[in-house]
Amino acid sequence: MENVHLAVEEEDLYSGYNDYNPTFDSEELENDVGFQQAVRTSHGRRPPVSPNTHSVCVCVCVCVCVCSNFDPLGQSKGPAPPLEAKNEDTPEEKIKILEKKVNDLIEESCMAQSMGALQLALEKAKEAGRKERALVRQREQSGNADHINLDLTYSVLLNLANQYANNEMYPEALNSYQVIVKNKMFSNAGRMKVNMANIYVKQKNYPKAIKFYRMALDQISNAHKEMRIKIMQNIGVVFVRMGQYSDAITSFEHIMSESPNIKTGFNLILCYYAIGDRDRMKKAFQKLISVPLGIDDEDKYIPSNDDTSSNMIIEAIKNDKLHQMERDLKVLAEKYIMTAAKLIAPAIENSFASGFDWCVDMVKSSQYVELANDLEINKAITYLRQKDFNQAVETLKTFEKKDSRVKSAAATNLSFLYFLEKDYDQADRYADLAMNADRYNPAALINKGNTVFVKQDYEKAAEFYKEALRNDSSCTEALYNLGLTYKKLNRLEEALDCFLKLHAILRNSAQVMYQLLLEEPQQAIEWLMQVISVTPTDPQALAKLGELHDGEGDKSQAFQHYYESFRYFPSNIDVIEWLGAYYIETQFCEKAIQYFERATLIQPTQVKWQLMVASCYRRSGNYQKALETYKDIHRKFPENVECLRFLVRLCTDMGLKEVQEYATKLKKVEKMKEMREQRVKSGREGSARGRREGREGSAGSAGESALKLLRSIKLSGVNPLFLSCVDASYVDPLGPQMERPKTGAKKRVEDDDFADEELGDDLLPE
Repeated sequence: MENVHLAVEEEDLYSGYNDYNPTFDSEELENDVGFQQAVRTSHGRRPPVSPNTHSVCVCVCVCVCVCSNFDPLGQSKGPAPPLEAKNEDTPEEKIKILEKKVNDLIEESCMAQSMGALQLALEKAKEAGRKERALVRQREQSGNADHINLDLTYSVLLNLANQYANNEMYPEALNSYQVIVKNKMFSNAGRMKVNMANIYVKQKNYPKAIKFYRMALDQISNAHKEMRIKIMQNIGVVFVRMGQYSDAITSFEHIMSESPNIKTGFNLILCYYAIGDRDRMKKAFQKLISVPLGIDDEDKYIPSNDDTSSNMIIEAIKNDKLHQMERDLKVLAEKYIMTAAKLIAPAIENSFASGFDWCVDMVKSSQYVELANDLEINKAITYLRQKDFNQAVETLKTFEKKDSRVKSAAATNLSFLYFLEKDYDQADRYADLAMNADRYNPAALINKGNTVFVKQDYEKAAEFYKEALRNDSSCTEALYNLGLTYKKLNRLEEALDCFLKLHAILRNSAQVMYQLLLEEPQQAIEWLMQVISVTPTDPQALAKLGELHDGEGDKSQAFQHYYESFRYFPSNIDVIEWLGAYYIETQFCEKAIQYFERATLIQPTQVKWQLMVASCYRRSGNYQKALETYKDIHRKFPENVECLRFLVRLCTDMGLKEVQEYATKLKKVEKMKEMREQRVKSGREGSARGRREGREGSAGSAGESALKLLRSIKLSGVNPLFLSCVDASYVDPLGPQMERPKTGAKKRVEDDDFADEELGDDLLPE
């Protein structure tokens, strides 16, 4: 009975605890068919109506509604009281709100920096600093100064210093870092001296940078090995910039002994090269190629035929970020090794070739064995840069029995070399060899197209360029050559399309923009203006721009661009001639003289430039200088008819006695010229024998005429009849002179030795 009584008492005491709605029994939900069917129903579809389903829906609704009022003891006498609202006016709550605002501003500053909005990032950092100072004051006023959040203060100061540095406000950044460093309450503040040293490097204050790097190194424990190594790398680089290679070598050697890496190994080689230590260069190169990269074998990315799940994983990680990082590291290592080999090869042995061979042997016995062939090709290219074409060709020919990739690269270079030497047959042969080794090699296809292009088979050349573009759509050389080919085929629209595509890729290529001059003149002028903006000192582009403006009738713009072209390249005859003609047209003949004198220096055997100089002197009224110039021309070109005619005219106008001398010479030269023309004419007529006889007869008659002419010249005085038959007419090389207004000047009285003789009208220039 006691047991029963106890059981009853217990049941009364905890009544209500075992009375529960079966709906809340989650363990029974697995056996509830309606609930399971509802769970499996797709989103948006109503499950089939059933009593169980209906009860579940009701129960869920009831559960949501009554959950907050659940009272297992049955003591609830009404609805639950609402949650107590926070009082934002309390000092503690205000401090929490302000702290959150500071954190939000720091985050916004960092986000702005990551997006490149550096000024906005700085403004946010400054605002965070102001809010944080207000927060500190508020804590002090509330008597909670001991609870100041040092981590928040540190974050604000560090972010502000970083943003100052990003905006190149270096004094402000240094001040902010100094505040952190001097505060003993900040742990690890010594590391900020690295940031300060970096700023001193940017300011090129290298001694102070070294000082702060070393201070940071002293305050960082040996447990942080990686950071210490990076600081020592920076110290070594700064010493290199200062030219203190021995100190730099000390830092780099320590790093290579403790934690070798590719960059430090390369820098060490540079330092040894700078001091000319060939033995240590060799040792450093051996260390460089033995640096472990920490990259696993590429075979792990090759799928197997058995395991499908593994193959799926391999496909997933084949191009992931980690694998891309591994590839980038390997490419960087190969770049440093290639550069180091090309640098030290001429310095470590007595000749460049033997030095390069030593580097190749070292690479062949290292983990970079596949670089050996690339080094050999670089050896050939170095020969090419040294203008040793024969050695370059011989080196490249050794690759004809190598694997296809190397063979294709070597044959491509050989084809290009022979193309430069205009041995187009050999260039074509090696282009074919390169294509046979690797049909997808765009450079080989371009070389083949070039050999066809010079044979003027433009249609076929275009096909090779198109194939190169199909294999590599970014091959700008193929696109450029295709545009040139379309120009040759007079398919200007297609050529223009090629160059416009190329311009979209190479926005600042003056060569590409120059090809876009296929369009109408105004558009061509716009393109040329873009060319000038990229290469403002290109004389050819400036001359072309002047030509286009001249064609449009804009003489002032044409003069400006022609003048600039002459200033940068004062040897273009076409530009010189245009400028001289411009000054003559604008009646500034004295200014044209300097341009024609320049043309005389460039083409001293062309008499027309010297005649133009003399004519400029004559037109500008300097007759004495004009006469001296004509006399000088006559000494250099005694048989020039135009010069003699000008001398006759000038001497006549100036009343000089030399007029008869030059008139006699003019007649003699004209007679000799006439006889030469007759000999040429008679030599072209008749048979070979007739031509020979004609030449003999002509020579006889010419000899008799010459004797008669010499006898007449020897006679004292000059026969007036002889002077009257002299043709002293000429054509002014500067063109007809503009008619000047007539003035009332007095008629000049000529008083000379020839006053009694009359010169025929045909003696004077027409």
